[in-house]
Amino acid sequence: MSNKILIVVDMQNDFITGSLGTPEAQAIVPKVQAKIGHGLGGDWAGVIFTMDIHDEKWYLKTLEGQKIPAHCIIGTGGNDLAVQTVPECDVVTKRCFGYMNWEKRLTDLQYEWDFTFGFDSVEFELCGVCTDICVISNALILRSTFPNAKITVDASCCAGTTPEAHKAALMVMKSCLIDVINEEE
Repeated sequence: MSNKILIVVDMQNDFITGSLGTPEAQAIVPKVQAKIGHGLGGDWAGVIFTMDIHDEKWYLKTLEGQKIPAHCIIGTGGNDLAVQTVPECDVVTKRCFGYMNWEKRLTDLQYEWDFTFGFDSVEFELCGVCTDICVISNALILRSTFPNAKITVDASCCAGTTPEAHKAALMVMKSCLIDVINEEE
């Protein structure tokens, strides 16, 4: 059985075609869907989707709400995933850029996967949006939580708020020992 976990970051409508959407985000949807399609029992021991969620009553009162347009409001179509999930995937919600409970979540799910050598033997691959906000935040949280784990980001399946911000985030992740694959030259 594979020890690879695919983490699909915030592939929600508002980041693709909505208030924070970009042409680059729209372009990666088929690539991300194909990556997900390899599915459980194939390339991935687990597939976890992160979802950004905000409550319209308090979002504008937050620092994020004062600096970033409203997005992923609970109960709106903008909060819906823009890609199809796979059976037996896991979904984690977060109210800010990075999910803070990776170790607990993976421990809770461990019964499904063979982690004979603990989390150091797990490989994480991330894809999604926005490279320079939520993808990098989750990658760095994973790096800090699992310092010896192999962490990879597929640049061809990520999009940033701008192409320049995407490239800058990839550079920062590389400096933090995160492997970046399929990066355009």
